[in-house]
Amino acid sequence: MAKEILVNVEQFEVRVAVVEDGVLTGILIERQEPLAGNVYKGRVASVLPGMEAAFVDIGLERNAFLHVADVRAYRVGGDEPEDQIGRGPIAERLRVGQEILVQVTKEPRGTKGARVTTYLALPAHYLVLMPTVTGVGVSRRIESEQERKRLRAIAERLRPDGMGLIVRTAAEGVEEADLADDVRFLRQLWTRVAERARAGRAPALLYQDLGLIRRVVRDLFTGEVDRFIIDSPREYERVRDLVGSFAPELRDRIRLHEGAEPIFDAHGVEREVERALHRKVWLRSGGYAVFDRTEAATVIDVNTGKYVGKTDLASTILKTNLEAAQEIARQIRLRDIGGIILIDFIDMEQERHRRRVMAALQEAVRADRAKTHVIDLTALGLVEITRKRVYQDLEELMRIPCPYCEGRGRVLSPRSVAVRVRRELRRLAATSRARCLLAEVHPEVAALLDQDREWREELAGRSGKAIVIKPEPGIYLDRVSIIQAESPAAAEQELAQGRRNGQRERAFWLDPARGEALDIPEDEALEPPAPPARPRPERGGLLRRAWAWLRGRSSAAAPGGSPVRETPPLPRRRTAGTGGEPAGREEAARSAPSARR
Repeated sequence: MAKEILVNVEQFEVRVAVVEDGVLTGILIERQEPLAGNVYKGRVASVLPGMEAAFVDIGLERNAFLHVADVRAYRVGGDEPEDQIGRGPIAERLRVGQEILVQVTKEPRGTKGARVTTYLALPAHYLVLMPTVTGVGVSRRIESEQERKRLRAIAERLRPDGMGLIVRTAAEGVEEADLADDVRFLRQLWTRVAERARAGRAPALLYQDLGLIRRVVRDLFTGEVDRFIIDSPREYERVRDLVGSFAPELRDRIRLHEGAEPIFDAHGVEREVERALHRKVWLRSGGYAVFDRTEAATVIDVNTGKYVGKTDLASTILKTNLEAAQEIARQIRLRDIGGIILIDFIDMEQERHRRRVMAALQEAVRADRAKTHVIDLTALGLVEITRKRVYQDLEELMRIPCPYCEGRGRVLSPRSVAVRVRRELRRLAATSRARCLLAEVHPEVAALLDQDREWREELAGRSGKAIVIKPEPGIYLDRVSIIQAESPAAAEQELAQGRRNGQRERAFWLDPARGEALDIPEDEALEPPAPPARPRPERGGLLRRAWAWLRGRSSAAAPGGSPVRETPPLPRRRTAGTGGEPAGREEAARSAPSARR
């Protein structure tokens, strides 16, 4: 199997693609310094016995999460032997303010902080040193039993006292002298980390894992890789020097990309990266798989799509499921999906067909470097997969929740928006003192509102106001701007002025009719029309004296001759979503608090 590693180096981003037999199987992207693999001296911020966990301050924005299963009997600078430190519940193992060494095993995600462990692991090219535990392990991807025994025996001889070693896949066929060099390097590295831990105060970074390119060279560049192609001359020389220090036989496989076409475009990778962000992935047969991400799991649905088969329904379903199993395993690696994964295969009636699909899926996930566990296929065609997540997946790294639909993936239909516009116009027609109401809406909404003009004519006749519907192609489908003005021409002018000004400061006034704040342009708060005449009370008595007092107060003059308004100026423009809440209320409230009543 031909295997290539392609490296694209840019100023603000480094990308690494793994291509096997011309098919993209992995994409790694780095835009900032990674956290996974870093070792910190942290301070326990809180211990939660009810969760059997603790939060550790390691100097990041959020405290790191430490589960009881990841807590080992180890204390930085402690004088007591390790076996005398508590091994029971979390409250017996840790205390608030205690300083411990932790290593990040999972990057922060969303609102969650990093996950850490006290079981430290320092990797090199052939071996991994575990300074806080004892024992020897061999990579499960080394299949030869004889080679596994040989490597285990070498690791037992080289293992430092009180520490453990893990033999990596790259060590297959390597001589003992090369493994001894790795052990010597790792022991020196751990000595430096321990010295920093004793001298430094928590929280402190003690060891930082390598950047993406060097991490790929260390972890992925083995004898199985035919070519390592990089498009940066500077990084090309650095990689050659690095590889020459531990695997000089691989230096000739490092190539510099010199073509005018970008490296990812030249090898067809750019198109595959875009495809990995699609919700629907088509299979070669014509079927497809749909990837939906939820808060708790990633759900994958398999469908026959355009594929109608050649013989019978059972064989059509079997072929679609077999092809989907291969593609889903590749997409999981490519997108770096972690956590719980649910696959809904097309229902198969024959048990032997289900066994074939499961065998194909098990074989496909064997190539995944991440720890993956596949649970058996149920009678409903459901398969549950758990996959270890370390870094952010492709979706989290390259996309954010849509600020338009708030991550729901769905918005109000044009008919629903049209109904809400009618409701809002009816309310304003009954409560507003403006002579014109202009609603700026999406063209599809405007078309629905124009289908039935009777409601507008009836509303205009009953309220005495002009009702104008203006389609605007650039507006969001479920967004509506309603302007209150003295005439249609004034409404159009105000609308154009608002576009020219862009985001303007807004004053907020309280609408007494609804008890809510409405936003208006501060520079366009004109005098309201004269209020309707109040009915005069009958003369005489207490009611007459109260009415006279109110009239006298309303006519009082402020210093400088301008009248003091008992009510705020008329809100002339309302820009909001159809849910009824004014857009930007909180921002304006912060920017102009003195404008409130």
